[in-house]
Amino acid sequence: PARHFDTSTTEPVSFFLSGLEELLAWQPDSNDDFNVSAVPLARRQPPLRSKRPRTLVCHDMRGGYLEDRFIQGSATRNPYVFYHWRYIDIFVYFSHHTVTIPPVCWTNAAHRNGVPVLGTFITEWTDGERLCEAFLAGGAEAYRAVSEQLARIAQHYRFDGWLVNIENTLSAAAVGNLPPFLRHLTAQVHSAVPGGLVIWYDSVLQNGALKWQNELSEENRVFFDACDGLFTNYNWKEEHLERTRGLAGPRHTDIYVGVDVFARGDVVGGGFDTDKSLRMIRQHGLSAAIFAPGWVYEHLGEENFLHNENKFWGSLAEYLPTHSICTLPLTTSFSLGMGTSRFLAGKEEEAGPWYDLSAQEIQPLYPEREGRLSTSCCLQDAWCGGSSLRVQGTIPPGEERVAIRLFSLQMPAPPKLFLTLLYKLEGPQPDEFAVALELTTWDSGTCYEGNITSLPEPNGRHHPRFMPAPPPGLAKLLAACNRGSHGWTSRCYELDLQDCSLRDLSLLVSHHQPSPQETSFTCLLGEVRVLDAASMVASPPQVQSLTASQLWWQ
Repeated sequence: PARHFDTSTTEPVSFFLSGLEELLAWQPDSNDDFNVSAVPLARRQPPLRSKRPRTLVCHDMRGGYLEDRFIQGSATRNPYVFYHWRYIDIFVYFSHHTVTIPPVCWTNAAHRNGVPVLGTFITEWTDGERLCEAFLAGGAEAYRAVSEQLARIAQHYRFDGWLVNIENTLSAAAVGNLPPFLRHLTAQVHSAVPGGLVIWYDSVLQNGALKWQNELSEENRVFFDACDGLFTNYNWKEEHLERTRGLAGPRHTDIYVGVDVFARGDVVGGGFDTDKSLRMIRQHGLSAAIFAPGWVYEHLGEENFLHNENKFWGSLAEYLPTHSICTLPLTTSFSLGMGTSRFLAGKEEEAGPWYDLSAQEIQPLYPEREGRLSTSCCLQDAWCGGSSLRVQGTIPPGEERVAIRLFSLQMPAPPKLFLTLLYKLEGPQPDEFAVALELTTWDSGTCYEGNITSLPEPNGRHHPRFMPAPPPGLAKLLAACNRGSHGWTSRCYELDLQDCSLRDLSLLVSHHQPSPQETSFTCLLGEVRVLDAASMVASPPQVQSLTASQLWWQ
């Protein structure tokens, strides 16, 4: 069927639904399997329900369903990717089709990094008026059928809820049923999808008029009260934020103040001035909705995209509270889900562009310190996948080392950890530097490394012991302990801890001898793993019930 498969290549594709008939006629189909997210939503700290102001990203690019619709990837040169997942809380995939089901590659990449994904239910113009009249102006069974279908779709494809955007005027009968529809949709999504969300876009008022408020007001709060949050329009000023904060009361973090990165209309700041908008939003303790950050790609061009993307998100980092990983194993080769080649074990296996967000791995923090440190993606060389993480920085005069924080962690430490690191030093004198991993812990009052006699440093910094060879029984998993290849160096470490909580995982770059001058280094990270020793001993579950269907031999 053309909905599920590309008509020219037969490749499976992601799709949307148009109109009320298609929505109500939708049912699960055996051709859907490719479209169901295979990655459960990873746990992270703090959880979404915490009262910290949140950051929502709304992705709207050229109508949606571009190369990202190819579920098994495509040979796209310079594709758009998003990878600053540690800095955001919610990802919305937006298009102008009635029912936007997020392409499954986005759900997979977001979930792997702990971020829930929302689709969009939109009605607009005169067609939208007719559609709303059809399902809202009648009795409860009509709007309940719509909300049940929307919840069923999210549950079936394993994404996390909906942004609801009614951008057309409504009759008195239709607007009267809108709050009960939103309440029913929210209840259905909550019961069908653990942690599910329904967010309302600031558009129509309680009298049915289409009039963007740019704030929470008495005219639109009835819709906010009926669901999990309000995404405001973009043309606000500080007084709108003040009124919103007062009216929202204890639910102020459920207000996502809209920031259009394209800066259309009368806005505080977009583009590289987006930080001005965010600063003001955070001063009032509100959440933010960053709309169309693809501006970096569309406006500044595809060629220098990765550099500009780091610059854009780096300029906002001060206003974006980050998230911690809270489960092990943590393992990543830093791949962005794209590349100009494919690498395996440090060797280029296949040249040529590729793009597949489902293959994006867990992404680190991207620390930037002006002139002192930068972290970026290196497409020219990788251990596995399409890219490695390039860490460039300087060690100040007279100092021995510098620590680069890669991941924030928040979990009880298991009694024994194994860590592995694959790296490559670049530059004129790579032999001058040593590279290792550092783990920091909380509770250094009661937290011991190894046996009780060796007290840790007071701030709980641990430098795991180097293991020249893997322990017996783990030779397969930790095979490359002291064997790199193709210029990559491989290291394994172990660390025994008692009564600690893991806090940060950092890369440590140190001098063999401190230098009176500032020294620069460039290090490529190919892979990092943090493994709980106890769970490594268990053999992995065997694959069962393997079937193949729809075979087509060529």
